[in-house]
Formats: sequence, C-alpha cells, structure tokens
Amino acid sequence: MLEFFTGIISGTVSGTGMGGGTILILILSVFMGIDQHIAQATNLVFFVPTSITAITTTIKDKLINWKIGIPVAISGIFGAILGAKISVKMDVNHLKRYFGIFLIFITIYEIYSLVKQYKKDKNTNNKIKK
Repeated sequence: MLEFFTGIISGTVSGTGMGGGTILILILSVFMGIDQHIAQATNLVFFVPTSITAITTTIKDKLINWKIGIPVAISGIFGAILGAKISVKMDVNHLKRYFGIFLIFITIYEIYSLVKQYKKDKNTNNKIKK
C-alpha cells in the first residue's frame, strides 16, 4: 500500500514539473529502507512513463519552449550518462550525503523564492492600496 501512495505523491509532483523523483528517492531510501543506488535506479524507471505523460499533456497545452527544451534535453542525455557512470562507482554513504546536500540546497532556494515572492506581492498590494 505504501508503494501505491508513494507513486501517487511522486507522480503528482512530477506532473507539475517540480521533481517527483526527488520525493520518490527520499521515500524509498528513508521510509522504506531501500539502498540509495536501488532507490535512484527505481526513480529512473518511474521517470520515463511519468515524463511521457507530462510531456504529452504540456504539448497539448502548448506550454513547451522547443528552442530551449531540445538543446537542454540533448545535453541532459549526455549528463545522465555521465551521472549514471559516476553514481554506480560511488560509495552508497557518499551518495546519500550528496543527495542530502542537494535537498538542502533545493530547500534553501525554495524558501528564498517564497520570501522573495511574498515581498514582491506585499509591495504590489501596498502600491494598489495607495
């Protein structure tokens, strides 16, 4: 049952383009006790069908910037090959540590973005009231 809810949560976040795989890896490794290498490899299997679904939906809604998307996708393929080769050779404890550091940076960035948006909205609302 936990696998089902994990898939729903991760798929929903993936569909929004915010990195459902990160949540999937976190749940698999921390809450389900799966080895980090296996959690990351499982994420890759999860990623393909959820990405195809999200891409199909966003193409229908005409939300993709192809001039940016294609070069990023092509270079991302090379980065994925490099990352997979590095990950397979890396000690699992180092991999966990780097993943944790990555999550900390994402968290800091998201909090910063929220504070920045809050200040912007507050300034806009103050100007409207005047």
